[in-house]
Amino acid sequence: MAKTKRGKALWNVPSHGRGTCPVCGSTRIKLLYARTTSDNKAIKVCKRCANAPQTKVDAANG
Repeated sequence: MAKTKRGKALWNVPSHGRGTCPVCGSTRIKLLYARTTSDNKAIKVCKRCANAPQTKVDAANG
């Protein structure tokens, strides 16, 4: 099984896929999971927040 969320594939992503998660605020964490807000805006979140409730995702977006 291919492991696209770690390793060589991340070298082509800006900052190697790392940043600050908009939902939980963790810094220098991999932001590889796309979530859609209620207003159909896509944001990238960390692995822990990939399964977060929709209300938390909407609150993080603003």
